[in-house]
Amino acid sequence: MHKLYPLAIIALLSLVSTASAQSTADVAAIRQTALDYIEGWYEGNAERMERALHPELAKRIVRTNKDGVSQLGQMSAMSLVQGTRRGGGKNTLREQQQKDVTILDVYENAASVKIVAADWIDYLHMAKFNGRWVIINVLWELKPAR
Repeated sequence: MHKLYPLAIIALLSLVSTASAQSTADVAAIRQTALDYIEGWYEGNAERMERALHPELAKRIVRTNKDGVSQLGQMSAMSLVQGTRRGGGKNTLREQQQKDVTILDVYENAASVKIVAADWIDYLHMAKFNGRWVIINVLWELKPAR
């Protein structure tokens, strides 16, 4: 039994190194997708934005009024791409453009990513779809007014 122990360790290490090589490429692709989304917004680059999104994306925010009544606001992939094309993000001065990307979790073909932007925080759900990482859902929240 003791003779098999070193072989088991070698087998386990080879599996771990294979998995980490794949996850390194996935982590880079996930980060690039997040940057295509936020930098595309700031640049007014609709192609970068569209590349980052699944066509059926839902971007949602919960807004609660002064009476405590909440409503769900929603944007589609098309509305994000059109807003980007109109240059909505170009209104943010370059020195104020925040684009901090944190990959919170990756498992198989799913990932959760946080982006801290100039005026809001996005929580992205991504999926590897037809071999490419795309954003499927976004839940976001505005930062307090400065």
